[in-house]
Formats: sequence, structure tokens, C-alpha cells
Amino acid sequence: MKLDGIHHVTCITGDAPQNVDFYTGVLGLRLVKKSVNQDDPTVYHLFYADEQGSPGSDITFFEYPGAEPGRAGAGMIHAVVWRVGSPEALDFWEARLARAGAAPERDGETLHFRDPEGLAHELRVERVPDEPLVADHPEIPRDLALQGFAGVRAYARDPERSRAFLERGLGFSPVGEGEWAARGPSRGGFYVYDPAPAEVGIPGAGTVHHVAWASTMEEHEAWRERVAEAGGRPTPVIDRFWFRSIYFREPSGVLFEIATLGPGFATDEDPEHLGEKLILPPAFEHLREKVEPLLRPLRNPRESWTQTPR
Repeated sequence: MKLDGIHHVTCITGDAPQNVDFYTGVLGLRLVKKSVNQDDPTVYHLFYADEQGSPGSDITFFEYPGAEPGRAGAGMIHAVVWRVGSPEALDFWEARLARAGAAPERDGETLHFRDPEGLAHELRVERVPDEPLVADHPEIPRDLALQGFAGVRAYARDPERSRAFLERGLGFSPVGEGEWAARGPSRGGFYVYDPAPAEVGIPGAGTVHHVAWASTMEEHEAWRERVAEAGGRPTPVIDRFWFRSIYFREPSGVLFEIATLGPGFATDEDPEHLGEKLILPPAFEHLREKVEPLLRPLRNPRESWTQTPR
């Protein structure tokens, strides 16, 4: 069995309207599902991805209104890395992000920047066979757009303590010092450890909650058994309606999820209108009258489009 790269990355925001503006308006992703945190249905869970809502491009946010800024530390992911297709794409993004006030910094074929709450991102030119996962946006040519995840970077004090679990438990392949790759039939993603800062990490706005790796539906239970055999202490399989999940911490402390490649976000919405309305999974629909008044209204980011996407 091989995990099919990164399924999604889930983060925390304290300001959903600002979050929507940045991830759809600046980064050009599509808001593909507007729902609630299934572990705390009083708050939003927002999902951004490519045009189809594909695993491998899906960055998600729990909104805790007014949440204090967090700080990544040991046992936390500190940067989300995206693929782009060419140095010309980096030129485009360097200019676009500068206009948006994101203060990008160029380092060869990598561009570093932060979102408005301080979450670190990198854009990296990668020449891989993976299908580009691209969202339409009237200001962003498709050949310059983000193409899905390249990987994530985490902080660890002793990366070696995770080696056996990553390689034998999860089937990751070592590709360098403190770096591994998970590559399945259609996609791959890397996992890198950087030296942890002295300061203790603080969860909050602008931090990553967890990273999810992709599994087929047929292999999901087998992955749970394999994680348990490796000492990962996985949760039972949890049905999130759009996918199924198990959660566990790897030995360096980072929260991992293994999520299935389906059923997908079009299960309960017209693919042409993903993310336009608040959608609750069937098990949560009875809470709508209670939770909807607690959530700040969010605009449909595509209502203002005046151009045809390229």
C-alpha cells in the first residue's frame, strides 16, 4: 500500500471573511465547501481547492472568531508548500503577492510568503508527473496558477525518532536528511523536518492543525491496522461524509490524518456551485437552526467576477 501524497492541510483562522478574500481573491483557489467543524459545529470549516475540489489541493480552515495569533513550534507544521509549473509562474506570483502586501521573498525556484495571519507558505517549481490541480480565476492564467501541494514542513527536535514510523509504518521513502516522500499511484508529497525553535508552539490563528495523507477507500481500514501495529494509536474510522478519516500523532508530535479519496465534495452539491451555500452533513442538518445564526455571513467570492476565467 502507498499513500497518494497529501489529501488536505487543515489550519486555524480567526477571521473567516479575511481568509476567504486571501485564499480565493489572492491565491486564486476555489471555495469548494462551506461547512462547520464536525467536532465543534458552532464554528466554520472552510475548504479551498482546485476547480473540482480534488484531494491534493485542499487547504481547509477552522474559524475561531477573534482567535489570538499562534506560533509554530516543535511537533507542529510550520509551512505549506505548493507546486507551480515554471520560473515564470514564480515571477507572476512574486508580483501579485507584493501587490497584495504579502511581502514575498524569492530564493531560487522557491517563493516564501505569509497569509494575513502569519501562516507560512512556499511556492516551489516542481517538475513531476502529477496532474496539475488548478482553480479558475479571472486574473490568474491557468499555466501560472497553483497546481496543488508539493509538501509540508514541520518542526522537530529529533527527527530520527520518527524515521521507523514514517518508513515502516507509513511507507514513506527517505529522500534527504530529515526529508521523506509519500508517493502513490497518482500523486506524491514530501514531509520535511526543520530544527525546532526554542519557543514552545502555541496553537492559534495562522497555525496548521493537521496534515492529511490520501488513501483509497478500499485500503483505509488496512491503513488503520498498519498505523496501530506501528504504535501510532489511531482513532476509529470517522465518517466525515465527504471522506473518511483516522487521526494519530507521529512520534515527533505532528497530528496526522489518513483520509479517503472520496466520496468527494460533489456528493451533496452541484459541481458548478460548490461552496456557495452553508452545507451540513446529514448527521448535522438538525443543528442548522442553532448553528447558522452563530456564523458570520460570507460572500460568494465568485459573484463579483466580471471576466471569463482563462
